[in-house]
Amino acid sequence: MKTEFADRYVVLGLKIAYYRKKAGYTQEVFAELIGKSVNFIGQIEGPSTIKGVSLETLFKMAEVLNVPPSKFLEDD
Repeated sequence: MKTEFADRYVVLGLKIAYYRKKAGYTQEVFAELIGKSVNFIGQIEGPSTIKGVSLETLFKMAEVLNVPPSKFLEDD
């Protein structure tokens, strides 16, 4: 995927991984809870891949992790 925001995709994936681990979920369990594959979660969280996430999926992730969706997009 070509994008001028590659670094932001990487940060998004790292934040998702952070909140997933904080909630105590493995990639396998988290994938099942949001209705996605483990491969999909690995691509999102992997710093060497750029993978987009739909708002629907982002909202579902936030719901499962019990965090506001904005937490994934905030600049720290």
